[in-house]
Amino acid sequence: MSHYLLLAAAVVFEVLWAVMLKVSRGFSVRWASAVMVVAYFASLFFLTLACEHMPLSVAYAIWTGVGATLVALFGLALFRERLGWGRAIGMLLVTTGAVLLLAFEPCFT
Repeated sequence: MSHYLLLAAAVVFEVLWAVMLKVSRGFSVRWASAVMVVAYFASLFFLTLACEHMPLSVAYAIWTGVGATLVALFGLALFRERLGWGRAIGMLLVTTGAVLLLAFEPCFT
């Protein structure tokens, strides 16, 4: 069960670095740039630990899919990005795919 927590931490840090990527305005905001770099390495660190107990294909798909959907939601909420039908359907499909990967994957070691 701890591998799920490690993967969740990897996703949280992935979302953080991606949001800070926007906030840093091309590395011109130093504090946001520093948070972005630290969060990026933390995300990879936790993903690496999760991959010790999960198949790479599942862990990476969850990390990128859930992370991308959460980043898109933060973009909508924080940066007032528009939500069109295509983006909404895409986020729904990515989230559905992540749930299906976890639901039909046999227990991990």
